[in-house]
Amino acid sequence: MSETMVVLVTAPTAEKAAEIARVVVEEKLAACGSVLPGVRSIYRWQGEIHDEAEALLVLKVPRKRLQELSDRVVKLHPYEVPEVIGLAIEGGNEKYIDWIIQCMY
Repeated sequence: MSETMVVLVTAPTAEKAAEIARVVVEEKLAACGSVLPGVRSIYRWQGEIHDEAEALLVLKVPRKRLQELSDRVVKLHPYEVPEVIGLAIEGGNEKYIDWIIQCMY
C-alpha cells in the first residue's frame, strides 16, 4: 500500500482553494497544495444538473493524515458536501515522495 496520496478538492474560486491550501500546509496536514483555476464542473446536485466554474486544489499528503486532512477541509470549505477524494501515489520520484512524508514532521 502506498504511503502517500494525492487529494482532489474542488472549490468555488482559486482564492478559496488557495486559502484552504495555505491552512492545511501551515497545519502540516498536507505537504503541498497546487491550485488549478479554470476548471469547469458539470454535476448533479439535488436533482438538477449544474454547470459551474470552479478551481481544483491538488494536495499531497501521507496516507496516515488523510482522514484528519479531510475533516479539516470539510470545516474550511463553503460547500455543503465538498469533494475530498484521495488517490494513492503508486510511483514517481522517490525523493519527492520522501519529501511529502518528511514535511509532516
